Amino acid sequence: MRSHYCGDLRASHDGETVRLCGWVHRRRDHGGVIFLDVRDRTGLVQVVFDPDTEDAFALADKVRGEYVLQLEGRVRLRDEAVRNPRMATGDIEVLGKSVTILNEAQTPPFELDEYSAAGEEVRLKYRYLDLRRPEALKRFQFRSRLTHAVRAHLEGQGFMDVETPILTRATPEGARDYLVPSRTHAGSFFALPQSPQLFKQLLMVAGFDRYYQIAKCFRDEDLRADRQPEFTQIDLEASFVEEDDIMAITEAMVKSVFKDMLEVDLPEFPRMTYEEAMRRYGSDKPDLRVPLELIDVADLMDGVEFKVFAGPAKDPKGRVVAMNVPGGGDLSRKEIDEYTKFVGIYGAKGLAYIKVNDLAAGAEGLQSPILKFLTEEAIQGILARTGAANGDLIFFGADKARIVNEAIGALRVKVGHERGLAKGDWAPLWVVDFPMFEEEDGRYYALHHPFTMPKCDPEELKSNPEGALSRAYDMVLNGTELGGGSIRIHRPEMQRVVFEALGIGDQEAEEKFGFLLDGLKYGAPPHGGLAFGLDRMVMLMTGGDSIRDVIAFPKTQTAACLMTDAPSPVDNQQLREVGIQVRKDDK
Repeated sequence: MRSHYCGDLRASHDGETVRLCGWVHRRRDHGGVIFLDVRDRTGLVQVVFDPDTEDAFALADKVRGEYVLQLEGRVRLRDEAVRNPRMATGDIEVLGKSVTILNEAQTPPFELDEYSAAGEEVRLKYRYLDLRRPEALKRFQFRSRLTHAVRAHLEGQGFMDVETPILTRATPEGARDYLVPSRTHAGSFFALPQSPQLFKQLLMVAGFDRYYQIAKCFRDEDLRADRQPEFTQIDLEASFVEEDDIMAITEAMVKSVFKDMLEVDLPEFPRMTYEEAMRRYGSDKPDLRVPLELIDVADLMDGVEFKVFAGPAKDPKGRVVAMNVPGGGDLSRKEIDEYTKFVGIYGAKGLAYIKVNDLAAGAEGLQSPILKFLTEEAIQGILARTGAANGDLIFFGADKARIVNEAIGALRVKVGHERGLAKGDWAPLWVVDFPMFEEEDGRYYALHHPFTMPKCDPEELKSNPEGALSRAYDMVLNGTELGGGSIRIHRPEMQRVVFEALGIGDQEAEEKFGFLLDGLKYGAPPHGGLAFGLDRMVMLMTGGDSIRDVIAFPKTQTAACLMTDAPSPVDNQQLREVGIQVRKDDK
């Protein structure tokens, strides 16, 4: 139906007769001459109809935005004065000779070339129209090229693409499973995979040695900008490797795709322990572009009268930190109040501060409602540790360590970017030496997943599970976890000890993970891997704000699809076939 794509035409096609197909992006009528900007996947081209082509002109006069057309015409150079350097096809236009209306279109609910003209709700409801916008199309063209580059790199490193099941059994991996009832096994359910974790380990048992997959994963969890109920992983696993091997392989892959796709040479990836990351930045995925750090001052607050500081300072699970903001003394009371509301999202009860106006004036040169509660020794210690100078502002966080880390860690990033303190475009990082477990309500939970290898032997793990570190590693880029992985447990005895620490007995382990435990008995090699969030990678590389921007048909933050109205009720016949009865609880 066409001889050329719209966006491919150039001055070299001058004089050629071409057939084009596409959508009417814009229509203009200038003194009896009709101009149509016609759009397809490759871009726009201007098609001109004048009254000399009577039939074509009459049809062109009827078309409106988003009509689908087939056109035929002759390429000609534009006059020098009216060439458009902003368009790839701006040196030429097509003099239309004939036009066929393939389909009419209603007026779209929003302007397709004005991104800000519609809210996210209407854009997701009419997602097929939203995807027509050139900026949306570019993101998905980029995503397609990126997955191709990833595949080419991994194939070149000896990795083999293997698909793993979508319908599997429910296994606890940190989030709720999406369940699928079985018609042929009444009362039983499949689960959609949270990751291919157990299957890729079994592929290593099978001797496949190097596996990868662009894998769909499903997790029923609370959503945010970088989470969706279904998402895509670049998943890989290799045998006879240690941490350094996997980290070298994946670091090389990321550097390769950044170079190929963005012509960016990423710097070397520094390594930082989990303990250092939490201590300095309050986050296990710190944005190293922001130079602000959290400084522990609990020892300076132990004897002060201010209970807000003294209580957490004496609490073994508490934390008191200071964060110096260079030049922050110009923050207004209103701005500080806004930051106080912000940390409240993370559970902080307030946000104390000290403005440093004039160090030479002593206490008279400081401004804060909390100064009267602090000793001179504490004040001088804070100023010395934070390196505060005239014109700076020091924020404080005091509470349970988890709340302080989350609240002041998030404030650090917000303040750093809003005040222009962030430096550089890309700041990669490896975070290593994660704790094996986290404790909550008197029991342990796996910080990564229960198949992660500890850095100690089984006896040491039994005697000190709280102090055990894991052989896990996360790749972080600009404050976003790009991927995470670990060396896996390959010996049954170690897996049993980890299950015991997690409160999973032999019977429960056999019920939930029996097929994996059986596989480990038949000569499982040492192995490890890593999974990247493909959606997050594309979001970062294209400058998006949310992974919804780079998923063709995403869900909302309530895990709903506005376009298809999913999830939706099903009729009773379908429910009976799978042995399910829906109970509507009384309200």
